[in-house]
This record gives sequence, C-alpha cells and structure tokens, in this order.
Amino acid sequence: MTVLIDTPLWPKHGTVWAHLVSDESIAELRAFADSAGLPSRAFDLDHYDVPVERFDELVAAGAEPVEPRELVRRLAASGLRVTPRERRERRRARTD
Repeated sequence: MTVLIDTPLWPKHGTVWAHLVSDESIAELRAFADSAGLPSRAFDLDHYDVPVERFDELVAAGAEPVEPRELVRRLAASGLRVTPRERRERRRARTD
C-alpha cells in the first residue's frame, strides 16, 4: 500500500491544504480515506484535499509525506492522474 500526501501549501477557505493520493489504485485511496474518516466530498477525481490540521494524523496512519512534484510524478506514473484538461471536461459534462 502506497498512499502519499504532499506538503500543505495550497491556501483556500481559511486554511492550507495538502493532497492525498495513491500510486496503486483509487480503491486503495478510498479505503485509506474511509479508515481515516475523510469526508467523501473531499475527493476530487484522483485525490483527496486535506487540511493542514489533518496532516500529522494522516502521516501517523501511514501516508508517506512527499514534495508536491514527487506526488504528481508518482501519480502520473501510476496512470491514475486526471489532467487539468480532463478535469475541466468532466466538470463540463456534469453541468450539461
């Protein structure tokens, strides 16, 4: 099992956010997130957005901390990454 979490750097909604991904499968990611009590609304196609306040807890639960570039590299190498273009297309399809 390899669940990765990047450095919390992304400000929004009054906090700073990290990304939680799996470089194995979405099923593995969802299982880890469920066991950690992450809400399903935090899932965004290939990752979970997690607030900085949960970072240490998720690392203690087994998430491997990596730099953001490493997270993207490993997610892309796994074939699970949803590109920005695909993300826009999927969102557009939901509103049509």
